[in-house]
Amino acid sequence: MKLGSVLRWGAPALAAGLLVAAAAYAQEPGVAAAAAPDPAPTVDKGDTTWMMISSVLVLLMTVPGLALFYGGLVRQKNMLSVLMQVSTICCLMMVVWVIYGYSLAFGEGGAFIGDFSKVFLSGVTTESTSATFTKGVAIPEYVFICFQMTFAAITPGLIIGGFAERIKFSAAILFAVLWGTFVYFPVAHMVWASNGLVFGWGGLDFAGGTVVHINSGVAALVGALLLGKRLGYGKEIIAPHSLPMTLIGAGLLWVGWFGFNAGSNLEANGVTTLALINTFVATAAAGLAWMFAEWMTKGKPSMLGLASGIVAGLVAVTPAAGLAGPMGALVLGAVAAVVCYIACTGLKNALGYDDSLDVFGIHGVGGIVGAIGTGIVVAPALGGVGVADYTMAGQVLTQIKAVLVTVVWTGVGSFILFKIVDVLVGLRVSPDAEQEGLDLVSHGERAYHV
Repeated sequence: MKLGSVLRWGAPALAAGLLVAAAAYAQEPGVAAAAAPDPAPTVDKGDTTWMMISSVLVLLMTVPGLALFYGGLVRQKNMLSVLMQVSTICCLMMVVWVIYGYSLAFGEGGAFIGDFSKVFLSGVTTESTSATFTKGVAIPEYVFICFQMTFAAITPGLIIGGFAERIKFSAAILFAVLWGTFVYFPVAHMVWASNGLVFGWGGLDFAGGTVVHINSGVAALVGALLLGKRLGYGKEIIAPHSLPMTLIGAGLLWVGWFGFNAGSNLEANGVTTLALINTFVATAAAGLAWMFAEWMTKGKPSMLGLASGIVAGLVAVTPAAGLAGPMGALVLGAVAAVVCYIACTGLKNALGYDDSLDVFGIHGVGGIVGAIGTGIVVAPALGGVGVADYTMAGQVLTQIKAVLVTVVWTGVGSFILFKIVDVLVGLRVSPDAEQEGLDLVSHGERAYHV
């Protein structure tokens, strides 16, 4: 079994696999007696502690990290609306996750989605466990649930950056629930569950390049196209109101991302430290690459460019974090940043769409570069950890298939869900409300009183 493909084994899937294997062995001709069952896995206190810390770090990415990063990028009159959307979606998806999301993502089910065996966390107790990569060692299932819950909470929040400053609050939260149910949970199952479609192909996604970033980036682009451009887009200056706040948010994202990436190893060992160093170097290289690319093309390096490069590097290294060597991660981050810079400037301007906060340009494009690039940098010859039966061409092809499945699933699914939400509550605020600002219109508050 490939290293990158076992990253999300839950206790139910592992237990089922062991039982099936044992039963098949017992029925083999010439086998006198069934093999003795493996002893119950032992919960490791160190791994458990690390995973609890990682879960909290990923929460830090969302509230306040993502909220402040996005909040600083919008105009002053829409600051609170973005904070509310990110924070409310975070809370909402946590509730949805424990009611049925965990079951749909990691229940047995089939190749595309789980089942309802874990609805309301049925059968989960303080004694139930989830496997790590070390045989016989486990973490409590509650910890695995919490860790994955933070991923489900941040991903729909990423999407709202694509159409910030013009969506109804009711539409944003309704879409988040529907999208989580029909897009995020199935994609998570396909990529990370032991019987998932992409898992079966041997697709590598250490911490969410497809599940989180391509998924959210494509959905954001679909939303931006359906809602249309902001009033005055391309005719008047629509500048971020607080770049210092955006940099604070980017810094919090970087800190929290260590839980995101290093935590995805599910235990504290050498692979965890590999994900740790890769999250440092890929991000640093990406920040510099974006800055120098902008410096050369526009004549001045901007702080917004540096912050954007940092996030692009984090996105790109996510699927490769525990698979690439540090030098491979460094190159991957730098390349992704330059590609994302081109997508956020040349491509966006050429096509004329209004992706407000460049969610597709950074998360979608960066996720695609990172996911496909993982098939390259995992090569032992390039310092990667390698996987069974590895060939670079074969693995890259598998990665491309995983990307295409994610793009099609989220593209089509998001389009349908946006249309449903539009019929039910309407997607966009009125022109007068947009001109006034969503802080007052949607929430009756102002971020600043001058």
